Order: sequence, then C-alpha cells, then structure tokens
Amino acid sequence: MTDGSDDESGRFRQRRRTRAAIVDATMRLLEDGAQPTITDIAEAADMSRRTVYLHFPNVDQLLIDATVGLLSARSVADAVAAADPGGRDVHARVEAMIRALAERVSDTLPLGRQLIKLTVADAESRSGPRRGYRRIDWIEQAIEPVRDQLSPTRFARLVSALSVTIGWEAEVVLADIRDLPSDDRVATMVWAAHALIDRALAEAALDG
Repeated sequence: MTDGSDDESGRFRQRRRTRAAIVDATMRLLEDGAQPTITDIAEAADMSRRTVYLHFPNVDQLLIDATVGLLSARSVADAVAAADPGGRDVHARVEAMIRALAERVSDTLPLGRQLIKLTVADAESRSGPRRGYRRIDWIEQAIEPVRDQLSPTRFARLVSALSVTIGWEAEVVLADIRDLPSDDRVATMVWAAHALIDRALAEAALDG
C-alpha cells in the first residue's frame, strides 16, 4: 500500500525548500510594491531563471501562490500558536489551522481556483508536487505533537490524508458538489481532520 512515505525523501524536501525560497522572494518583492518578472524573482531568490521555471512554469502561477502566502501565512501560524500555547494539543492546533484558513477563504479561494487550473493544465509536463507545499508545512507543524507517537510512515500517511480534507480542493468539493454554506464546510473539515487524527493514533496504539 502506498502511504506517502516515499514523498518524505530528501529530494522531495529539497524541492519543497526551493519552492518555498522562490515564493518567499516573490512575496518580499510584492510587499515592496514591485510587479516582479521571473528575472527579478530569480535574483531575489539567489538562483537561476531555469530553477525558477523548473518549479513554476509561468509567472502568473508564481504570483498567485505568493499572493495567497501574503494573505494567509501569518494568520495561520498565529492561530495555531494561540490555540495551543503548550504545543501539545494536536486537535486544537489542526482546528485552529482550518478556521484560520477559512477566515480568508473569500480572498484566497478565487486565487486557489486559478492556481488549480494552472497546475492541472500543466500536469502532463511535470513530475512531483505542483502546488501545496505551504499546506504540507502547516499540517506538519500542526500535528507535530503526535510525531513521536507515530512511525515515520504513519506520520506521512496522516499528513497526506489531512492534505485531502484541508485546503482549496476540499472547499471546492464541499461548495460545488455538496452546496454547503461556509460554516458547514468548516465544520465538515474539522470533523474529518479530527477523525483522521484519532484513527492514526488508534492504529498506532494497537500496534504497540
């Protein structure tokens, strides 16, 4: 059974770090009021244009990703820290992450739909993850309190499962297919996340 543990390889994590560096550089340029080109972004990230293009096939995708980061990154980190000052309550941390993202969904979901369209259209020409590194980082940080209770394989599987139930794709399904209002979408994502965490911990406990 494939559970996502292969994705936690050093190569995968390096790709995530590189993507994060590119987006962070773009965010800084946007905060300074610039309308950056790929050349500007490559210089700010201290890497080649080719490297930027390997991770982002066009500047529109990169600018959308960076804009979403500016809208949501700080609020998510602050919400998780405020919900669990002691750093031990995984349920409170994950729920805070979901609710913080939901608070900005009116701003970020239209951008998310554009980003999904851009990355799906480019799916045939690229390997590896094409979006979502920020979501994976947030999920890993939110469930950090249970890392030592799960094997690396089970931890990676939980990250993968939560990535399906949290984020734009979940919002799109619950809005477009289930026609749920915002509060019900949030409640459903929180319920699903709690269920996945409980299942992962229960399986680990059974294995001793």
